[in-house]
Amino acid sequence: MGEDGKRKTRRGKRGGDAKKQKDIEASTETVLPASLTAPSTEYTAPPMDSGDSLFYFDTGSKDENTMNVDKEDKISPASYGLVNPDLQSYLKNCETMLDDPKFESIEDRIIFVNNVYEEMKGFELQLTTDHEGSRILEKLFRISSEYQIRRFFSLMREDTIRLVIHRFSSHTIQTLLLLSAVALERGVHGETSDLAAGAEIEGEDEVRTKMPTFEELLLELVNTLTPQWAFLMANEYASHILRVLLLVLAGNPIEDQSNPKNSIKSKRSAKYVEDRNGEPINHPSLSVPRKIPDSLTDALDQLLKTTDSSINDLVARGFTTSRVGSPVLQQMLVLQSKKGTLEQPGSLLDKCLLNLVSDPTENARRDSALKLMIDDIVGSHFLQKVMELASPKLLQTLFERYFCGRLSVLSMHPISNFVVQSLLSNAKNERQLKTMIAEIQPSVGTLLFKQRPGVVRALLDSCIRLRAGSVEIMNALYSGLGISALDERKELINLLAFLMPYKEFVNADYDQLPFRIQGSLIIQLVLQLPGDGHEPIMNSFFAQAPDRMYSWCKDPSGSRIIEAIISSEHIPLATKRQVLDQYSNKYADLAINKYGSHIVDACWKVSDMPYKEKIMIELIQREMLVQDSPFGRIVMRNCRVEQYKRRADEWRERERSLQKGKRMFKDIFDSSSTPNKRSDKKSKKSKK
Repeated sequence: MGEDGKRKTRRGKRGGDAKKQKDIEASTETVLPASLTAPSTEYTAPPMDSGDSLFYFDTGSKDENTMNVDKEDKISPASYGLVNPDLQSYLKNCETMLDDPKFESIEDRIIFVNNVYEEMKGFELQLTTDHEGSRILEKLFRISSEYQIRRFFSLMREDTIRLVIHRFSSHTIQTLLLLSAVALERGVHGETSDLAAGAEIEGEDEVRTKMPTFEELLLELVNTLTPQWAFLMANEYASHILRVLLLVLAGNPIEDQSNPKNSIKSKRSAKYVEDRNGEPINHPSLSVPRKIPDSLTDALDQLLKTTDSSINDLVARGFTTSRVGSPVLQQMLVLQSKKGTLEQPGSLLDKCLLNLVSDPTENARRDSALKLMIDDIVGSHFLQKVMELASPKLLQTLFERYFCGRLSVLSMHPISNFVVQSLLSNAKNERQLKTMIAEIQPSVGTLLFKQRPGVVRALLDSCIRLRAGSVEIMNALYSGLGISALDERKELINLLAFLMPYKEFVNADYDQLPFRIQGSLIIQLVLQLPGDGHEPIMNSFFAQAPDRMYSWCKDPSGSRIIEAIISSEHIPLATKRQVLDQYSNKYADLAINKYGSHIVDACWKVSDMPYKEKIMIELIQREMLVQDSPFGRIVMRNCRVEQYKRRADEWRERERSLQKGKRMFKDIFDSSSTPNKRSDKKSKKSKK
C-alpha cells in the first residue's frame, strides 16, 4: 500500500471508510443517557480524515462519589497542530529501521533510540495525536528502555483525559500500558530493563531526571480516570484503555495467544497491527497471570467500589446494550466476581439486571427489559457473561423467570441461542442440568438438523464438567436422531458424523454423504462422558465395516473422530488395541496422508513396546514411499526411525524410559485425586 493509502486508512478496529462507519453506527446506535451521548458538533483537527465528536463531562464537580449526568462543560480530544514536515520525514525514515530492528550491537541500538528521542524532544504529545507519528511511537516503545518509557508516560499526565479519548493517542497509551505490565512483572521478580543502565541516559553530559515509577504512574492514571469513568466507558477510543487498565491492575492475562476470544483486540484491529505496526507485543508475561504490587490491588478495589456506587441505574442499564461500554462493564463484573462483591444488593450487576438480585419478586417492567436484552445483539453478550459468573441461586432465578418453557424457541433464535448455550454450559449442579436436558429433549432433533447443534454441545459440556446426566443426554440424542430400536443404535456414529436422522440415512448413498464439523465435535464430546458414556459410540464404531472406518482416517473431520477415540482417556487400552488392529499393515499408507499421519502419531502414543516395533517395521519396509511424503517424513522423525535403524537397543531403552515416566506421573495424579474422593464420601456419610 502506498503512503497516500496509509494516510487514508483509519486505525484500529473501527477503521475503514468514514462515511460507511457513520452509517453503521447510526443503524446500531444504543440509547444512552444524554450525558453520555456525543453531540453532533464535529471536532476538526488537521491530521484527521474526519471529525471526532465532542464529549461532555463535569470538570467542576467536587463530589467524587457521584458521576454527574448534567454536563455543562465540554472537552474535545487533544490537538496540538500539524507535525513539523522535517520531523515527520525523519521519523518515517527511522520507521524502516523500527520495522526490522536488527542492529549489529546493543550499543548501535542504544545510539539509534537515543537519537530518535532527542530529535522529537518537545514534540512528544504532538506526535501522539498524529496518525503516522503515533504508529511510529508504538514501534519505538518496543525497543526503548524502561526509563524512556516512564519519561514518555509522565509527559502525558498533563492532558490525560483529552489524550485518552483521542483517536490516535489512545493507541499509544494502550501500548504504554502493555509495556508497563511487562515492566511491573520484571520489577516483582527483581529484574530491570533488558537494556543496560547506561542506555537510559539521554546524553553523556545530561543528568537523568528522576521519573515516577511504573507503579506511581499507574496509580496517578487511576486517580485521574476514576471520576470520569462512566464517560470514558462510553467513548469508543477510551473504552479500550479502560479494559487494558483493569487487566493490568488485576494482574490478569491481557493477550491470550492460545484463545483469540480472550484477546482485547478484534480481528480487524489485530490485522491492522500486523500490517502496519509490525509484530504485536507478545511478551510471555502478558498471556499469564502476573504478580502485582499491593498498592495496585488496593487501587483496583477502590476503583471498583467508587464506580459501583457512583454509576446510577439508568447509566448501568444503558451500558448493557452499548457496543462500546459493554466490554468494559463485563470486565468489571469479572473482577467483582473474583472479589466476592458481584451479587451484593445495589451492586453494579444488580443495577444492570434492574434490581433482580436484591428484589427477585415479579416485576413486569424488568421482565420485559430482560427479555428484550436476550434478543439484543449486544445485550446477549452481556447476559452470556452473567450466566458464566452467576451463583447457583441467581442462575436458577434467571432460568425459571426467563428461560423455563422457552428454551426451544430461544434456541432457534439467531441471537438468543448463544445466551441459551451459555446458560446450559454453566449449569451449576446436577439438578439444574437434568431439568434443562428434560426441557430441551423434544427439540434435540430440530437443533441438530436446523443449524443449532451448539446448544447440544453446551449440554454435553455440562455433563462432562459435572460428571452427571450421561444417560439423559444420550436418550435425548437417540430421540433426536430418530433411533427407536436397539439394533438401530449401531448407526449412531454415522448419524452424528453426517448429522441426519435414521430414516434418511438408511435410504442415502453413503459414499456421497458429507461429514459435518459440528457432528464430529459432538462425537468427540460424547467420548469424554464420564463412566461408560463412551460405549454407545464405540459399539457403533465396531459395528461398521473396517474399510469404511479406514476411509474416515483420510478425511478432515473423520480423522478427528478416529484420533479422539484413540486418544480418549476414558476408553480402556484393550478397546483401543482393537482399533489399532484394524489399521495393521496400513500405517505406511496413513503416514503419507495429510490427515492419516495424525492417526499414526496418535496410535504411536498409546502403543506399548511390541506394538511400536510392529509399526516401526512396517514404516521401514516402505521407507522410500514414506520418505517421499512431507507428512511421512514427520512421522518418521516422531518415531525416531533412524535411531532404530542404527541402534535399536538404545531406541528400546529410551522408549522404556518414556513409558516408565508416563506411568509414574499417572500414578502421582491418581494418588493425588484419591484422597479428594475419599473425603467427599466421608462428608456425605457425615451429612447422612
